[in-house]
Formats: sequence, structure tokens, C-alpha cells
Amino acid sequence: MRYFRYAVLSLTALLVLSLGFVLIPAEPPAPAEPPFSEQARTAALEQTLSLRSTGMALAAPGGNAAAGGTPAGPLDRVVTLLTIQARALLLPAAASAETAAPAAATASLPAGAAAPPATPPPSNPPAQATLAEFAASLAASGQQRLKDAETADGGMARLLAASGTAQLLAAEQLGAPAAPAPEGQSPDAKPSPTGKVTAAGPGSTEPAGASACPATPADGSISVGAALAAAAEAELEAVYGYQAALTRLSPEGARPASDFLAQHQDLADQAAAYSLMHCGEPSPQPPGYVLDPGFLDAPAAGLARLEAAALPAYGDIVAITGSTTRAWALSALQGAARRAQHWGADANPLPGLALDEAQLPQLPV
Repeated sequence: MRYFRYAVLSLTALLVLSLGFVLIPAEPPAPAEPPFSEQARTAALEQTLSLRSTGMALAAPGGNAAAGGTPAGPLDRVVTLLTIQARALLLPAAASAETAAPAAATASLPAGAAAPPATPPPSNPPAQATLAEFAASLAASGQQRLKDAETADGGMARLLAASGTAQLLAAEQLGAPAAPAPEGQSPDAKPSPTGKVTAAGPGSTEPAGASACPATPADGSISVGAALAAAAEAELEAVYGYQAALTRLSPEGARPASDFLAQHQDLADQAAAYSLMHCGEPSPQPPGYVLDPGFLDAPAAGLARLEAAALPAYGDIVAITGSTTRAWALSALQGAARRAQHWGADANPLPGLALDEAQLPQLPV
């Protein structure tokens, strides 16, 4: 009987232990790390909201900017710019609970924004900052957005490039030191002895297979070669416009226009070289272009329109390319936005990205 009791107790203990192991739930696996594009979007949204709060505090009556005699107009424009950018960076699913944003808002966000519907809450009210500190923070944010755009996916890279470019220009309007002007020389293009730019050779850092002719996209989207050919066409039209405007500008306006003309001639050569490398077919330069009515009567405004018209072409290239081709397009996008601003074009909160503000989700209250 003693052995029988031992057997029963052992069996009972084994049964209890086995049941305990079954009933104790296993520790859930750690959540997967979000992709880089989602991390970059979240960081951009957090910093944009923080900058917006700081700008609103500075522009408010009694704020540091008002106390220092700074006009509220430029700050108000920057706050509006940051508000639109934050709405573009906000996922519609995250805002719908607060604002019941229409489903059509999803179409206004670029490809690559389809990520988990998690968005950070509005940042806490920031400590009082000076206008110089705000401008410096805005410039640093713009630089970071452009850095993230170098490696983000597709449409998200375009959105980050647009927001970063606008933030840099806005910071300069508030007195931040100007960022180095884009050189226009492609990092993977080499000047020939004649001064023309040719596609890079074996030393290029373009991804493997980038020079192989891809099939035409089945969804009807623009191909890389076609996007680069469109940019080359826009640059040739800008060259013609600057040549026509030079004789009508004042001496003060003609000096920068002459420099900008040289930049456009280089960019046209570079875009054509890239297009050929990506199997595009750049069109030869026509003998002339039809300029807008009144272009010669108001050449500065006409040049501003020409510069702004080139922005979407470079936004397309940023979205559908990578590596050094994208780096070249990012530089060209910044240059076009800067030249448009020089000629008095309205500040664009997202240069290179066409979207309907009415379709963007509203910020949570």
C-alpha cells in the first residue's frame, strides 16, 4: 500500500504540474519594429507638431516674438505651413476618431504612408523660445526630413523631401543661416571635356540593374526614364524663359538671373544624361517655347511660375528612384524651390507634391 500511495501522489503531482504549464500563457512575442518609412513619418509628425506649438506661442500676443517687435505675419505663415504639413503627415485612420475625416482623405497621402494607424498625441506646450532658437530648430528639422527622404520608400520620400525643403526655406525667412545652395552637379554624373554631363561609369553607386531598361509600369504610372525626360524638358523651357527675361530685367535682377540660367543649362544636361541612363528618350530642344501672356511685361513673376512648374517633375523623380539619382533630384528640388522663392512665388508648404488641402485629415483637437 505504501508503494501504491507513492505512485498515486507522484501521478497527482505530475498532473498538477502539467496542467499548470498548460494554463500559464506564453509570453507574447515582441512587436515587430516599424519600417523605416513609418518611423520617419512619425518623427516628422512629432517634430512638426512641436514646432507648430512653438510658433503659435511666439506669434501670440505677449509672446517672445511680439515682445521683441517682430511682425507676426511671417510667423503666422510658418505656423500655417507647419499645420498643413502635419495634416499631410497624419494618417487618416488616426484622425478619424476625432474628426470623422472622409475616406477620400486616404487618397491624398502618398504611397508608403500605409502603416499602422498609430499617431503620437500633440506635443506638450513647449518652453518659451526666442525667434532665433525657433528658426534654428526649424532648419534642423528640415535637414533631418531631407536626410530621411534619401532612404524612405516612394511617396513617403517625396512627402519628407517636400516638407524638409519648405521648412528650410521658412527658417531662412525667419533669419536662420542659409543652407548651402545646391550645386546642380549630379553626384553620379561626370563632366566631359566639352563641359557636358555624361552618365557615370562603373564607379556609379546606382543600384544594380538601375540602367537596365524596365518594362512600362502596368498601372500607368510614369517610368523613371520618362520622369527624367520631363525634368529635362522643364529645364529647357526654363533656359528659354531666362534667356528671354534677361533683357527685360533690371541690372539687380539680371545678375542672379544669369547665374540661374547657368544652373538650368547644367540641370538640363544632367536630366537628359540620367534619362538616357534609365532608358528614357529626352526630346531635342525646340527652337522656342510659348511663354505666358505678359511674361515679358513682368519677367520676375513669369520666372517664378517657371520655377514652380518644375517642382512636380523633381518630386516624381524622388518618389520613383533611389540612391544617387534621388540625391540629385533632392538637390534639384531644393534649388527650384529656392529660385521660385527668390522671384516672389507664394510659399508652398509641400513643394514638389500636389495635393488638395481639403482632402487632408484634420489635426486632433
